[in-house]
Amino acid sequence: LLATALTCAWGLRLAVHIGRRGRGHGEDPRYAAMLAKAPGSPAAYAFRKVYLLQGALVWLVSLPVQAAMYVRDPAGAFTILGTLLWAVGLTFEAVGDGQLARFKADPANKGKVMDRGLWSWTRHPNYFGDFLVWWGLFLLVCAAPAVAAATLVSPLVMSALLIFGSGKALLERHMAERPGYAAYRERTSGFFPLPPKR
Repeated sequence: LLATALTCAWGLRLAVHIGRRGRGHGEDPRYAAMLAKAPGSPAAYAFRKVYLLQGALVWLVSLPVQAAMYVRDPAGAFTILGTLLWAVGLTFEAVGDGQLARFKADPANKGKVMDRGLWSWTRHPNYFGDFLVWWGLFLLVCAAPAVAAATLVSPLVMSALLIFGSGKALLERHMAERPGYAAYRERTSGFFPLPPKR
């Protein structure tokens, strides 16, 4: 029940955020560019390269949540630690996304790099928060060592995606040429929150 509640709360917050952010903006430019180069049918290409791939990733990344449905051990230290880690992660995601949304809503910030609030401690507070959310969910099954060992691949894959794959690395390639980004990159931690350099 706890794993389900935490996952639903995380998903609902993210869905509302993405829905608000994308309203009125049309197709995601990354997908539009990918489909424009699709060999053959764009719909078939999207099914293979987007939906099937994301479906497999959802199954893999959610292994601890799936396994938590079968763990019958009473709540203990791992449950408390996992829930706290999840809560810190969700807070980082929500606060970081909120700060960025307010920054972008101000026309005076057009073309500028967000470097305030959590964004002065890490260039990716939302991705760092997501990282903590999935490690927190993994901790829920750690009272059962065999289950934890079988599902460890989930937070490891999610961490790799967030840091080296479609999260931080992809976004930073996109931001690299933006005026002021190089200086921001020099003074701000790439992922884990640290005090900004002077």
